[in-house]
Amino acid sequence: MILSRHFYARPTVEVARDLLGKILTHGECSGLIIETEAYLGHHDLAAHSAAGLTERTRVIFGPPGHAYVYLSYGIHECFNIVAEPEGQPGCVLIRALAPLTGLDLMRTRRQASTPDHRLAAGPGNLTRALNITRQLYGHDLTRQPLSVHTNPAPLTREIEITPRIGITKSADLLLRFMLRKHPSASR
Repeated sequence: MILSRHFYARPTVEVARDLLGKILTHGECSGLIIETEAYLGHHDLAAHSAAGLTERTRVIFGPPGHAYVYLSYGIHECFNIVAEPEGQPGCVLIRALAPLTGLDLMRTRRQASTPDHRLAAGPGNLTRALNITRQLYGHDLTRQPLSVHTNPAPLTREIEITPRIGITKSADLLLRFMLRKHPSASR
């Protein structure tokens, strides 16, 4: 079952934590979400929305449950999910997945020698493996082809909370959520 907009219309930290164990699907590829980071809006200096509403960040201020896809360092596309009620900025970076379906296709998009459990480990690898590009900016995640689904299986690992990685501003905030010691986690 695809997650409803109601799921995303909550505080960003809750959404980031609750996305763990859900299934992200794009076309025939899917993976279990095992790592996320919360970006809190105006008072979080690492958040793109901290500078206010711009053409780049407009989707973050819009209705929850939409995709915010951007280019990082001119190299990697990163996929975020808009959280919070409309008008309140907040989004969740999806950092890593444990691949479930479409592994052959994921391998063609990544290096063939990459172990299966590392195909979507890290935000740039994840978007490459699932072919999530900036063309999906603003996509409504309550609809196919890019969507997040419930998972009937319970979480079998503890949730670990750490500071976010790869940032310099607001780097001490404990806003990274991951399934403890999962082999698909980013490094």
